[in-house]
Amino acid sequence: MNVISHYIRYTTLTAVLALTLVSAVGFVWSNWAILPFLIFGALSLVGLADLRQTNHAILRNYPILGHLRFFLEMIRPEIRQYFVEADDDEVPFSRDARAIVYQRAKNVEDKRPFGTKMRVYDGGYQWLTHSVRPKKISDYDFRVSIGGPDCKQPYKASIYNISAMSFGALSANAIRALNMGAKAGGFAHDTGEGGISRYHREGGGDLIYEIGSGYFGCRDAQGNFDPEKFREVALDPQVKMVEIKLSQGAKPGQGGVLPARKITPEIAEARGVPMGVDCVSPASHSAFSTPLELMDFITTLRDLSGGKPVGMKLCIGHRREFMCMVRAMLETGVTPDFIVIDGKEGGTGAAPLEFANHMGMPLVEGLTFAHNTLRGVGLRDRIKLGASGKLIHAFDIAKALALGADWANSARGFMFAVGCIQAQACHTNHCPTGVTTQDKLRQKALVVADKYLRVANFHRNTLKALGDMAGAAGLTHPSNFLPRHLLMRENDRDMVTGDDVYPYMPEGFLLREDDDRFGYLMRWRRSAAKSFEPFDDGV
Repeated sequence: MNVISHYIRYTTLTAVLALTLVSAVGFVWSNWAILPFLIFGALSLVGLADLRQTNHAILRNYPILGHLRFFLEMIRPEIRQYFVEADDDEVPFSRDARAIVYQRAKNVEDKRPFGTKMRVYDGGYQWLTHSVRPKKISDYDFRVSIGGPDCKQPYKASIYNISAMSFGALSANAIRALNMGAKAGGFAHDTGEGGISRYHREGGGDLIYEIGSGYFGCRDAQGNFDPEKFREVALDPQVKMVEIKLSQGAKPGQGGVLPARKITPEIAEARGVPMGVDCVSPASHSAFSTPLELMDFITTLRDLSGGKPVGMKLCIGHRREFMCMVRAMLETGVTPDFIVIDGKEGGTGAAPLEFANHMGMPLVEGLTFAHNTLRGVGLRDRIKLGASGKLIHAFDIAKALALGADWANSARGFMFAVGCIQAQACHTNHCPTGVTTQDKLRQKALVVADKYLRVANFHRNTLKALGDMAGAAGLTHPSNFLPRHLLMRENDRDMVTGDDVYPYMPEGFLLREDDDRFGYLMRWRRSAAKSFEPFDDGV
């Protein structure tokens, strides 16, 4: 079927070539055919050039016909803007949001004329305060050191990195381009829970090895965690950090099954699973079941990896359960080196609609809760916080930093950088740009030598924009953003500061049990290190 589909995509070019041949014969016999010969001949040259060019995956997969998309882009003000999609329609990313990524990835002009299109007096509008004494920032290579007191190999990470996306969800060429881009730009590439593939290793970029409930790459024949296999993978110098995935924003609480028919030899190699058998990711981990056991698992991974930073990623669900983990940290003295908070607005290749829309906590609330809980017990300075969930622009990153994050991750931003057009066909294996498909014919459209440079460009230009915003606010580094730098409009003529809505809680307030703002203390009293189970039915 893939071969048939492949040739269907070239129907237009084949037809044009045939018509060129027919009109050429007609031209030989009669001069009347000169016009059709010139028209079809020109189109044939366009189609053949489309196949050879490396800048546009759409044109490589859909020669001649793909130009229709770019034509529609040119007449967008008259056609698309009024009848199809407005610039600020979020589906889930607006045209303006995608355009700025494409422009920064291509190193072209990313400025806007004529002022903002946003309705600045509508409720929900947000902005950063600026200073009359702005600072000049010349070095945009912003870094954060990740590694607590028990870490022997701390990692100096960029404050903007590639979020978790597995090989299998992404094509081999997409993984290659992302990792080579991370290498060129000096930032990290999260492997996703699908293990480290040969394509991750080709680029030589820094890796964050994510371990999900399937323990791909470090599992035994029964699907349980295998310490020796993990040691072998984690000691690789390319692996800089290890991340335990507890849940992800787009489908928290869900496991998954990769049917046997979709498992290729490369996927089987990366995941350490056999061919011809369904690959199952359980909904929860088998290596631990209590907060105390989770701390033991963190210690085990840190020891086996030679002291590399070990952390965890989760979308906040029952807030009490996160507090159970924090209680276990206090009781054992073991702390993760980092925690990544994934917002429910995060992306995925496929999720049930109800989960994508109505399960899990959005990033702003989840990040604020985790940040303040750690402050409440005096552990915030030992644990770095990452944030992920629709963070593709400098303002998105600045807001996350202001609300407590130490760095930000992005998946779909970097997908746009390698050519994703938000076709939302990720789960069909028919991605038109070769980003989210295992169809080898389709993914050839994604030319790694071109796209990896776009990944590095997008990262560099986004951090430059972030640095410029920090300088405009009178700051010397983006990490200095605080809630007070964020203003929000609630209603017309009514605005509040970030301090009013998302204040930093006092250090140690939970231990003193003297402050129950936002219900923190009530949940803290119902949490326990020995179990995730509640004392009552509350969450």
